Amino acid sequence: MRGAVLLDLDGVLLDSRDAHLSTLAGVATASLGRRITTADLPPHAATTPRVDVLAGLGVADPDEICELWWAPALATASAELFPGVMDGLQALKDADVVTGLVTLQSRSRLPWLLPPATLGLLDTWVCREDAQPKPAPDGIFLALTRLGVGPREAVFVGDTFTDRQAALEAGVAFAGAGWGYVGTEGLAAAGMSVLLSEPTQIGPGLLDLIRTGSNPRRVTTRNQ
Repeated sequence: MRGAVLLDLDGVLLDSRDAHLSTLAGVATASLGRRITTADLPPHAATTPRVDVLAGLGVADPDEICELWWAPALATASAELFPGVMDGLQALKDADVVTGLVTLQSRSRLPWLLPPATLGLLDTWVCREDAQPKPAPDGIFLALTRLGVGPREAVFVGDTFTDRQAALEAGVAFAGAGWGYVGTEGLAAAGMSVLLSEPTQIGPGLLDLIRTGSNPRRVTTRNQ
């Protein structure tokens, strides 16, 4: 079997929603000089660009503040792999499916966000400094170029609307990760036709989306 499965990091491989919100609160606290908790964050803070959230809280120059404080604050937060992720990545490798990570995280953070064994199962990593961030398709195109796979042979698994937009612009099939930041109901309400309900559905069966050329309402593939 040949083809590529590209994956987002946060909300797809890594259960980092709480860590992301804690980091937002920590950066706001450091900037404003008063305590900001996750309860003080606006609704949908997890899926809103971080600079917009911080600006709404009154943080001046949020881009500069993130450059200064984001990595240290994130390093103190706890995030774990979703159960089933390692099995799914191993199943893809066993089926000779190449894989790529397309993330907004910086490359320097990957070693302390993901275990070495996880990084070892990914054939390429495209990070914030490598390409224009999603929703631009540049990161997906770069991953496909590195892997030697065309858009029609690839599936991108993401959990947000920006992930979907990037996939559409790149011309690759998209599968929504319902366990991520937006959730199954939110993705379905936005009209996403291919929805995965649990991380154990990451596997070679995703390539059926390419072969069939159709988008069932829900995918129930299991690792083989």
